[in-house]
Amino acid sequence: MAPTQTPPQDAIAKADTSGDENARHARKMAKKKAARDKIMAGKAGDKGLLIVHTGAGKGKSSSGFGMILRCIAHEMPCAVVQFIKGAWDTGERRIIEENFADLCEFHAMGEGFTWETQDRARDIAMAAKGWEKAKELIRDPDNRLVLLDEINIALRYDYLDINEVLTFLATEKPPLTHVVMTGRNAKPELIEAADLVTEMTLIKHPFRAGIKAQAGVEF
Repeated sequence: MAPTQTPPQDAIAKADTSGDENARHARKMAKKKAARDKIMAGKAGDKGLLIVHTGAGKGKSSSGFGMILRCIAHEMPCAVVQFIKGAWDTGERRIIEENFADLCEFHAMGEGFTWETQDRARDIAMAAKGWEKAKELIRDPDNRLVLLDEINIALRYDYLDINEVLTFLATEKPPLTHVVMTGRNAKPELIEAADLVTEMTLIKHPFRAGIKAQAGVEF
């Protein structure tokens, strides 16, 4: 019978240290859970949120469409109104119109960025048309989320009246309807009124290195 080998002291010490670390981690996580449970105990009920995605970084529209897909996955009716860049053939538009039109209305109301149209009166008219469609969709309580993609650009250039938009959202949006508004340079009044605001910060972008917008990444 082979003699029993005594574990090296460093192995024993390492095991003891590992046990102590696990115990400390367990105590730390237990405290966090207790604090989190206390916070969650004070939360109750649902509310339709006004959500703003802004900033110079990429991901504002992408995040909004991610929320649209979540609604679709939960079989919650939703809708999209695209301002400004509505003339684009985007992947989001294709997949929604071809596969989920029964759950998500998609309305592309813009004709391109302002430097492409070069017609302020036309841009204002298209923005107004988009806003009328947006109001119609928001008023419908069956729509749990309405994405107003790039509306912040229309507001920035005063194609739409920020006060009229905020008044409508405050007085006519159904209590459980979420509205997501994307685009750079969100107006301070909109940020103040919103329940959730996320600013995408630009750190690095391939466009600055001479790489054009690519399918699957930008559209």
